[in-house]
Amino acid sequence: MLNRADLAAFLRSRRDRVRPTDVGLSEGERRRTPGLRRQEVAQLAGMSVDYYIRLEQGRGPRPSRQILAALTRALMLTTDEREYLFRVAGENPEPTGGPNREVPTAIRSLIDSMPETPAYVLDAKYDILAANRLATFFVGDYAARPADERNVIRWMFRQPEDDGSWADPDMLRFARTSVADLRAAYARYPADPGIAELVTELLGTSPRFAEMWAEHDVEVRRGVRKRVEHPRIGPLEFECQVLHIQDSDQRLIVYCADPGSPTQAAFRRLAREMADQPR
Repeated sequence: MLNRADLAAFLRSRRDRVRPTDVGLSEGERRRTPGLRRQEVAQLAGMSVDYYIRLEQGRGPRPSRQILAALTRALMLTTDEREYLFRVAGENPEPTGGPNREVPTAIRSLIDSMPETPAYVLDAKYDILAANRLATFFVGDYAARPADERNVIRWMFRQPEDDGSWADPDMLRFARTSVADLRAAYARYPADPGIAELVTELLGTSPRFAEMWAEHDVEVRRGVRKRVEHPRIGPLEFECQVLHIQDSDQRLIVYCADPGSPTQAAFRRLAREMADQPR
């Protein structure tokens, strides 16, 4: 279904981020913003200025696939942004009911076979679906919580605005990429009430989430470097790898410590302790 308001806001936000020099145009003088002018986008996409203005104003006819492809090139959209553009313009595949919550047996076996590496599985909404024992040191005993209390993004944005973790650049980057990934899922599953309810809730309760959501960034999550001050084992540093499970649109999150690092030693120590404890 065509979402005129989201399409218009997304086009405006992407236009503002493309500098004229990025597309071979002169900076010129008397620009009010560093981004492209509407007439420049129209020129690059091979369409009339009036037509493009109506798209940004949320009116006019539904854009064709050819028009969307031209806008993708003109605005230098990434693969994830291109998919989002097509979906909000109503050119997405038939929507599925919602994120798949059935973790494949092979994936459960895989995370359990890594006792010295924290690993867990998220669905596209960022609900935790499965975790190995070492991961519970970081995500807690998720299975003991109600279903609506297992969401990583909800946990993150419930932190108070003055919480010290928001001063950490890595934390902010993690939050931004998570919101961008959630927006991509929001477009993939337009009929899913769970994602829509989560977004509505956080828009009303977290000004920080609302600010990030309004930026209209769209990006399927990739790996990031993380530094964590764990209350029990102190400072940790590792690669947070995000592996996409294509058949189920789930994410396998793996905390990979550098070989020989203090973090790897801490993971191994915790794993030995847990091996001595009853399940």
